[in-house]
Amino acid sequence: MRMAIAAVWLLALSACGEREAPRAPTVAPAPAAPATSPPSNAPGSTAPAPAASANPTPTGAMPAPGTIGYAGFGPAPFGATEEDVRMAWGKDLTGPKPDTPEGCYYLMPQPRTQAGYRIAFMFEDARFVRIDVDTPDIEAPGGGRVGMTTQDIQRLYAGHVQMQNHKYVDGGHYLRVPNPGGGSGVVLFETDAAGRVTAWRIGEPPQVDYVEGCS
Repeated sequence: MRMAIAAVWLLALSACGEREAPRAPTVAPAPAAPATSPPSNAPGSTAPAPAASANPTPTGAMPAPGTIGYAGFGPAPFGATEEDVRMAWGKDLTGPKPDTPEGCYYLMPQPRTQAGYRIAFMFEDARFVRIDVDTPDIEAPGGGRVGMTTQDIQRLYAGHVQMQNHKYVDGGHYLRVPNPGGGSGVVLFETDAAGRVTAWRIGEPPQVDYVEGCS
């Protein structure tokens, strides 16, 4: 009888041990490696394009490369009429007219704002005489642009740059470049005290050398 009871107890203890034994941890299968996507600038990439700028360049607001030259604007040479320039531009130009027909005035694609005028056409004595530019989007003949350094201009127009002190900016300069191929046209770059181009203009003397524009 005692041996039977002992056997029952041994079976019970064995069953309890089986129920309380720790279970081996379950190992989750490793996730499959994601397919490698090509960088956004790689050929054939399907990555979304960058968001458009909040201030995109207005369509058609910039002249085509090579339109501005030492002789004028496209088919409108310096000395042409206002109508010639309007036809060469092909879009609206606005600006106040002078009190007298001989006066100096500007026409531009959009009203001048704190951000700048981008491009403006000067007239004096009823003649087209000069173009003013204050944006890096437009290239001067020879390759000069707003944002370049004095060294850049000297390299592009080597042997033709005439440097003068800026009338209003301490440390700034005027970099005057007569047409290397001859002729009366001149391109003139203005730099700040750090030696960086902030604006440029092109035309014929004496108007191209007017420091205050029409003022």
